[in-house]
Parts: sequence; C-alpha cells; structure tokens
Amino acid sequence: MLLQSPKAAILPIASVAEPGFRFAEIIDAEALARDLAALAGKAPGDGAPAAVRDRVLALLKERIAIGRKAAETMLFDDGSGLLCAARLSALQDEVIRAVYRFALEHVFVAANLSTGERMSVIAVGGYGRGTLAPGSDIDLLFLLPYKQTVLGEQLVEYLLYLLWDLGFKVGHATRSVEECVRLAGEDFTIRTALLERRLIVGEPQLFAELSARFDKEVVEGTGQEFIAAKLAERDVRHTKSGDTRYLVEPNVKEGKGGLRDLNTLFWIAKYHYRVETSEQLVAAGVFSRREARLFHKAEDFLWAVRCQMHFLTGKAEERLSFDLQPEIAARLGYNAHPGMKDVERFMKHYFLIAKDVGDLTGIFCAALEEEQAKDVPGLKGFVRGLRHRAKKIPGTLDFHIDNNRINVTARDVFQKDPVNLLRIFKLAAALNLEYHPDALKLIRRSLRLVNAELRDNPEANSLFLDVLTDRTDPELHLRRMNEAGVLGRFIPEFGRIVAMMQFNMYHHYTVDEHLLRSIAILSRIERGELLDDHPASSDLVKTLNDRVPLYVALLLHDIAKGRPEDHSVAGARIARTLCPRLGLDERQTDLVVWLVEDHLVMSMTAQQRDLNDRKTILDFADKVQTLERLKLLTILTVCDIRAVGPGVWNGWKGQLIRNLYYETEPVITGGFSQSSRKQRFTQARAHLAERLSDWPEAERDAYIDLHYQNYFLTVPLEEQRRHADFIRKASAGGDPLATMVLTDAFQAITEITILAPDHPRLLSMIAGGCAATGANIADAQIFTMTDGRALDIVTINREFQSDDDERRRAERIGRHIRDLLQGRQHMPDMMAQRKVGRGAKMFAVRPRVFIDNALSNQFTVVEVEGLDRPGLLSDLTGALSDLSLDIRSAHIATYGERAVDVFYVTDLTGMKIVSPSRTERIESRLTSVFDSPEGEISSRGTMPSPQAFGIPAK
Repeated sequence: MLLQSPKAAILPIASVAEPGFRFAEIIDAEALARDLAALAGKAPGDGAPAAVRDRVLALLKERIAIGRKAAETMLFDDGSGLLCAARLSALQDEVIRAVYRFALEHVFVAANLSTGERMSVIAVGGYGRGTLAPGSDIDLLFLLPYKQTVLGEQLVEYLLYLLWDLGFKVGHATRSVEECVRLAGEDFTIRTALLERRLIVGEPQLFAELSARFDKEVVEGTGQEFIAAKLAERDVRHTKSGDTRYLVEPNVKEGKGGLRDLNTLFWIAKYHYRVETSEQLVAAGVFSRREARLFHKAEDFLWAVRCQMHFLTGKAEERLSFDLQPEIAARLGYNAHPGMKDVERFMKHYFLIAKDVGDLTGIFCAALEEEQAKDVPGLKGFVRGLRHRAKKIPGTLDFHIDNNRINVTARDVFQKDPVNLLRIFKLAAALNLEYHPDALKLIRRSLRLVNAELRDNPEANSLFLDVLTDRTDPELHLRRMNEAGVLGRFIPEFGRIVAMMQFNMYHHYTVDEHLLRSIAILSRIERGELLDDHPASSDLVKTLNDRVPLYVALLLHDIAKGRPEDHSVAGARIARTLCPRLGLDERQTDLVVWLVEDHLVMSMTAQQRDLNDRKTILDFADKVQTLERLKLLTILTVCDIRAVGPGVWNGWKGQLIRNLYYETEPVITGGFSQSSRKQRFTQARAHLAERLSDWPEAERDAYIDLHYQNYFLTVPLEEQRRHADFIRKASAGGDPLATMVLTDAFQAITEITILAPDHPRLLSMIAGGCAATGANIADAQIFTMTDGRALDIVTINREFQSDDDERRRAERIGRHIRDLLQGRQHMPDMMAQRKVGRGAKMFAVRPRVFIDNALSNQFTVVEVEGLDRPGLLSDLTGALSDLSLDIRSAHIATYGERAVDVFYVTDLTGMKIVSPSRTERIESRLTSVFDSPEGEISSRGTMPSPQAFGIPAK
C-alpha cells in the first residue's frame, strides 16, 4: 500500500482521496523495496558496506528525481497545488519507509524487535498534515516507548544521515511519549507540531498512545490559551512582513494572506473544534459551505504557486519576487489582456486570494471571540454579558450593537432595503464600531443587491460620501467595505482595480490598497497627527473651504490604472461621470476632474525641475491657475507619495513640495504670500545663524555666506546644521575632499555627503564610486558654494539591516570616490570589480531623451528616462561632459526600476543648445548609454586628473 490510507493524510479542507490523486505515478513502493533488497545481497545478513550504501543512495536519488518530475508534470496537467503537495508528501513517506525497513532487514538484521526497541517514525508540522513543497523541511519525530536503545539510536542515525545525503533538510527529535506530553505542555511550538502528527512507519500502538495522552493531557481544557498564543504569533509574523497582504513581492508562506494564515486557522479549528475537514467546520457553524469552498480554493492556489516557485528555483524560495512573477505566471497559464500584462493578471489573482484568506480569518476569529464572550462562566460572565448584550441604535430598527460590533437585527434587512448595505457602514463610522461577523457574512451573501438601481439611489450615494469623508477613520470603514465586496460593486470602476498590481519596483502595494492608504494619510493630516512630517499640508488643510473634493479625488486618482490609455486622462473621465452621481455639484466635480487628471504634475515638477528657475514656477502656476487648486494639489501630492510604500517619502521630497507651493502661491495670488522667496531666504539664513550661535560670530557669518539661495530654500535646517559641522571640520583639517555618512533604517536609505572642489565631472565620478559597489542612487542634490567647492549629497538604497554594516558599506563607497578623485583607481577597473545585484533586468523601460529650451529661460533642459541600473548616473553625466556640456543643476528621480534624470545644461560658453545637429548628437549619445553594457560608457572619454579637482595625487 502506497499510503496508509487516504484519511491518514487528511488535508485541512480537502481530502486527497479524489479523482486524479495518483500516488503510483509518483513512486512504486514495492519496486523500490525489491530493488533495495537486491542491493543488499542475496541473503539477509550479507551486510551493507560503503559501496552498497553508495548504490542505495544513488538508487534513492534516481527514484526521488523521477517522482518529483512526475509531480511537477501533474501540477502542470491538473493545476492543483494541494494534490502536488500531497504527492510530494507521499513520495517522502515511501522513501522514509523504504529506508527504515531496509535498515532493519538488511543493515542491522533486526526482524524481531523487543518491546523497548519498537519505535514510531512520525511526521509532524506541515509534513504531518500530508503536504510538502519541493523545498520544504522534513520534520520527524522518532517516538520511543521508554528510553533510547542502541538499535534505536543506530536506526535513527542511519535514516537521518541518508536523508541528509539525499539533500533533504530534516528537523528531528527523539523522545518518549512521556517527554512529548511534558514538552508539549510547556512549548506551543512543540504542541503545534504534535497537533499535526501522522504515523509514517513503525509501531501503531505507540502512536495511538501518544495521540490519546496528547488529547487528554495537553489539548483538553486549553483551547483559549492555544488560540491566544497562535493569534499573537500571527500578529508578530504580520508585523515583520509589513502587516499588509498587498505587498507587491509577497511571501507566499509567511506573509499576510499566505499559507501560514490558513495553517493558523487549521490549527485553531483542529485544536478548539476537534475537526479535520471543511465539512466539519460547516457543521460546527464556523463557515458556510461557500466559505469552506473558498478556503479550499485559496489553499489549492497558494500551494500551486509555492510548489511552482520551488520547482523553478530548485530551492525553498518563499518570496514571490519580481524576477519570479513572470515565470510563475507563465507556468500557471496566464495571458495578457489589454492594459494588463500576464504577470499583472496573475498577481491580481494572487491578491484576490490573499484577500479571501483575510476575509476567512476575520470571520473565523470573530466567531471565536463571540463564542468566548458567551462562554465566560460565573459572575464575571454575567457582568460581561450585560456589558456586551445587544443595544439599540437610535433611528434604526435594522441594526443594533452586539458585543461592541454593529450587527443586523434580522436576516432580511438588506433584502428589505438594499440601501442598508451602505447605511451599515455609515452607522459604524458614526458610532466608531467594528463589524459583527454575522453582519459581514450577510453582506457578502447580499452583494447581488448592489445593482444599477442602488448605484443611482441618492441616499445610498450620500451615505457613501459620508463614509468616505468621515472625520475619525474613513480608511477603516472603506477597507471593510472593500473586503466585504460592497465598494467594488457600488463603484464598478473601483472593482476593476481591486487587488490589481502594477508590475514595477516603485509601487509597494496593489492599486486599491494604495488608494485606501492615501485616504488614511489625509485623515491623519486632517486630525493633526502628522504635523511634524507635513507641516505645510497640516496648515493648508485647515484653510480648505470644502474638503469633499479632496477625499473624492484621492479615491479616484489611480482608479483607471490597468487600462491601455493614460490613467490620469481615463480617471478624469470616470470622475466626470461619477461625481454628480455621488452628489457633488458642478464646481466640486470640476475640481475633482482637474485633480485626477493632473495629480502627478506637482510631484513631477518638484522632483524633476529646477525650482530656482523662474520659468519653472511660472509654467506650474499657469497649469494650476487658482489658489484652491494649489492647496488641494499640494495635500493630494503628499498623500499620494506617502501611500506608495515605505522609503518612498523622505524629508527632501517634502521640502521640494513645500518650496514649489511657496514659490507658486504669490504668482497665483498676484503677489500676496505669507512668506515671499526673499523673506524665506532671509529667515533661513537667520535660523541657521541661530543654530550656529555657539560659533564665533565672524566664522559663523563667513560660513553662511558660502551658500547660495537655493541651498537655504531646499535643505532642511537640521541638515544645514550637520553640513555646517561637517564643512567646518573638513576645512580645519585642510583636506580638499571629505565625505560624511548618515544611515536611516526607517526610510531604508543611506545618505552620503561629499565635499570637493567643483568640476564638470565631479558628479560622474561620485556616481561611479557608488556604482562600483552596486549601490543604487535614489536621489542626488548638487550645491555649488561661493568658494568654488561643491557639496553633493547622494541618497542610496539601503542594503543591510544593521546600521553598523550599512555604515561600513557607505564608508567603503566614500573610499571608492576618494580613490577615483585622487587617481589611485580608474573608473573602468573599478566598474569591472563591482558587485552586480539582481537589479531590474526583468523590467522593460524604453529609453527616452527629451531636450527642451522652453522650460527655462537660461538653460537647456535634458530629460532622460530609462531602465535604472548601478552606474547609470555616472554614465549619463560622463556622456554629458564628453559632449562639452556644463551641468548647472541635476534632478535625479528614481521610480522603482525607472530612472528619470533631468539636467539643466549650457555649452561651455554658458549658452543654450540650439543647434539641431548638436541636439541630435546629444539624444543619440544619451540613448546609447542604455544600449551599451553596464559600465561601458564610464570608460569612454578622458578622465580628469586629480589636479583637475584641486586634489593632490597620492
């Protein structure tokens, strides 16, 4: 028999005993036993010398490879991840049985075992549940009746060493029944592993004894503490993985909405309800049949993804990274649709499954909480029952408060009045309530009531707008509305972007998650919780006459993602239709339409244009036109960038946006501003002087005069003080070249500040020094000082978790830069030694070079867009220097894998580039940077000598 019985490998929700579940095609256990016996010799007792063991090992490797290949082929055929996991588990079972019996019969010749020598080999953990991925650990318990015997020790050692030599990662323990029971009572990890025990081979009575004692002495009466431990463990795991199921590179096993969450439900169900299958969960009233089917579907899909990942990579890879996603999508048979790549369709399916897992977890945990609230005994339970009993909600007979959650009073409240599908969220928001699981279940079962008639209902739309603009926590209630399926039905355009992933390295979340997070940030700004992070937005939001258009615009600004046309234009068209339906008047609708269509304008202007160029401000003001638009766009831009993901927002971007606002405000208002540019420059100098009050007055004044106006208006005061101390120390030491490092674990960035004599190739050399270590420059600021020195600040993406490790890396980069500038190393040699990372090679970004003389009255603006890589900035700036162009300012922006670098340049005489032939040469040369292998451009041109930088050669 290939498996003890189908029931021996019962899966959490589905039995493996169904049509198409084939073990014989994975491994022929009887043939394997015969072939192993033949290797041992004609008669038992001939022994198994080293040569025989090698042949045994070779035979097992061959059969395992054949079995795994068969499992992979069947996964392609039937697409069932659960069946694949069960087949791999069955293959592992048969290997362990074969080796165990071979060792007993042919190695140690121990056919008649004494009572003390009998043992059970038990699968525990995930393996005990009868599911394995190709790279899964094999968790084994060698169960003894008493203490270990010589034969038992030899058997365990033989089996383990053979499994290790076969390439398996084996977790194991050798314990008696007594030890198992005692340790399980003390340790929840051991208890959980034993909960999923399954006999593979050995003594059945010993296994039965463990099962009986475990149930009676460990499980019985301890359900509540086990549930609390597992849920606390889950919360810690979620926090470590980002506490969202919508990360665009999710962990299929450990991430929120992944397999471990389903495992947690299974552990709790098995422990608390004593169930093994979905049918039993339905019978217990925890899940409906639909929800049980959803559980099975989610588990089957996640196992398919996980098994395909392991097969593809040849290792236990659990993170569904960008480079794996296209290949897994192809393996699972996804195709591209207009506006969506095949990989984006696959990832949307993944996130919808993760959402289902979250919904099921919420239903399950809420049901447990309700049950616990009802079951508390004695006076404590009576008092708790009084506190949590159902309370009426004034003004409605359809809903009441049940255990501090809003619940329905009857099963037909939505059928009787479909508007209640919106009203329940409005009431929950107004009363600051969570949602009862029974209410959520009924909402999901009533989604067909969200039809065209309800969408056009004025009261329903008014209720929705109330939830969206709730002053306490609109995100919570919109999120519950989205999870229940109402939001996507009520606004079908939103339903199209639910769980939609954008296949790029910039956006960290799905589109709907990004929109909800942006609303959460706006709500926090409005409540004054982000005053330190966003002082300008926190002040501006208090001056708004109408906050409704801002909330609606945030909800809609990316709603048209995944369409063939520009999402801003398509989104504006959606807003034009939707806003009147929601009850907005013509003025509000026009505002929302404009905000959606131009929601990227401020971000792009702030990060990619020179804000010290008057033409930039005038062009932006002409686009915005009114002060109301400027205020709304400023706040929307902050919320949008903050909601992209961790590390995307930083203080420098905030400063740029504030500067753009303050420069534009007087242009729009006809000269009136709370703070003119000249005033802010004067104030910034005064503030720095105050911060340097511990310096001698003459030295302080001389230092402040080193910086031009744009430095004071761009750099935050705290950084100005750091720079002052840095420059003072470097000047005192007489070193013409100095570097400073600042790590930021929260933002996941590291800042390197370089002080050096100015030179046209300085930025290129700095970028080359970063590229030589594989560092990716996310941002760069360039400041020229009045004494001819340059202060360049580059921000690189963080590589190490430890600050000490990251600081050492940054200091190594600083040494590379110094070596380049001092002539001790040459760029081609340094680039040849660089560490090449994963990069963004799985992405495609068409190179684009745009040269414009209309964006500035003084400079030619060269905008370069293309696939980012280490060394790109060095190559671009080097190419510009080779073209005899003087870079007057550079604006470096990185959006994941896409780099958008903007350079304000002149020729060497200080004039714009107006010759068409020269413009064509610039375009051709910069485009060739993307066509050439990494580092090739860096080696071209004449490298300046150290003396060119004013640095002595060493």
